[in-house]
Amino acid sequence: MWIPHEAGRELLGELPADVIVECLADPAQLPSDPARVRFWVPPFLSAGDVTGLLDRLPALEVVQLLSAGADAWVDRVPAGVTLCDARGVHDSATAEWVVTAILAHLRGFPALARAQARREWAYDEVAPTDELAGKRVLIVGAGSIGAAVEARLAPFEVDFTLVARTARPAEGVHGVDELPRLLPEADVVVLLVPLTDRTRGLVDEKFLAAMPDGALLVNAARGPVARTEALVAEARTGRLHAALDVTDPEPLPADHPLWELPNVLLTPHVAGSVRGLLPRAYRLVGAQLRRFVAGEPLENVVTDGY
Repeated sequence: MWIPHEAGRELLGELPADVIVECLADPAQLPSDPARVRFWVPPFLSAGDVTGLLDRLPALEVVQLLSAGADAWVDRVPAGVTLCDARGVHDSATAEWVVTAILAHLRGFPALARAQARREWAYDEVAPTDELAGKRVLIVGAGSIGAAVEARLAPFEVDFTLVARTARPAEGVHGVDELPRLLPEADVVVLLVPLTDRTRGLVDEKFLAAMPDGALLVNAARGPVARTEALVAEARTGRLHAALDVTDPEPLPADHPLWELPNVLLTPHVAGSVRGLLPRAYRLVGAQLRRFVAGEPLENVVTDGY
């Protein structure tokens, strides 16, 4: 078994005696013969073509990701290898980022931070600010992170609408095909969908045009879920606002127009990067490895990109 963090050894919990755990922190420096690896945990948000290492692991049976998204791996994992994501690991951290981004925007924190840098008392510039109470929040992606966002926003007296790939009427969840009807009623639209062929470019000119004046788009999913050109064009008019933890391209080039739009809040894909990540992630990895060794079904198996 290869893992990307030395600290992960202690976080995995008790393992079967015949399991050998090695640390592969740098894919350019393999710790041992790759032909022996059966269970691989790639680095989280790794740079470069880490998936290229798959071709050198002939005995591989399981790829356990530390990310909730599997888009970089879906078409690369060989037949016969089980791909698992880290669904559940990032729920709390990503939900916290979403709530923070919404509140920061509505209460004018980006403008106030810029004023602080200028040493200006900007009360007249910002006040009165908007507020979260009474807002209509549309969550596009009614999975575990969506549920975590809903739970954390509930005390703020907001109204929710949840959307998933297919409708779940018994749970009050709408299908994605209903978005044209739902978007005009949303003050805040939160994107939490995985990146698949179906969701790539979901947020296009039509999607944005359907949002009401002054609405906020929050992208905590993947950059290509939104068409950047359409987002820039709409944001430039000042009609809509955006809070983005992910962009397309990513990292965002220094000369990209998104940087200079005052109604766009940008963070560098940090929603899931918190101090509690590794303990949560390796609890999942340890449990998955024990299931694998025992011949039990694995959890979080990626099917059809999800």
